Amino acid sequence: MLETIMNRRSIRKYLDQPVEEEKIRLLLKAASYAPSAQNCQPWHFLLCDDRAKLDAFRAIHPYSTMLQQAPLMILVCGDKARQAGEWFYLEDGCAATQNILLAAEEMGLGTCWLGLPPCSQRQADIKKLFELPDSIEPFCGIAVGYPQQKADRPQRDLEGKIHYNVW
Repeated sequence: MLETIMNRRSIRKYLDQPVEEEKIRLLLKAASYAPSAQNCQPWHFLLCDDRAKLDAFRAIHPYSTMLQQAPLMILVCGDKARQAGEWFYLEDGCAATQNILLAAEEMGLGTCWLGLPPCSQRQADIKKLFELPDSIEPFCGIAVGYPQQKADRPQRDLEGKIHYNVW
């Protein structure tokens, strides 16, 4: 598992190959096993493989150019009516998203996390694009597909970032 964590990279170039339904279901199952505050599990997942919708998402989100090639995007959403407290859908969405990213790496898929700032015009525009109900907020998009190439593992340095008991 540590190899999967350390090898996961954001992928921005994808092969022209659809993701199999079985793998998509496994990604979503992995997401559903993420921890959530008071086990409320306020997440929902909107699958998008419609090229026109992906292009419209790209027009709204300036850092989503990889969707030009990615065959699939998973829009991770939070249900504000089911969360444990105000804004908890954000934390729960992070955990579910990380599980998707790691499961995808394990299955040979590439992903890229496309964050949506809360209370932003970008989030509102994405909500409108996908016709989300009032209580549902888009948390992030995840580009998913087969990577064109494997990215090298970068070095990570923890020097000066670990503190005990006090800063």
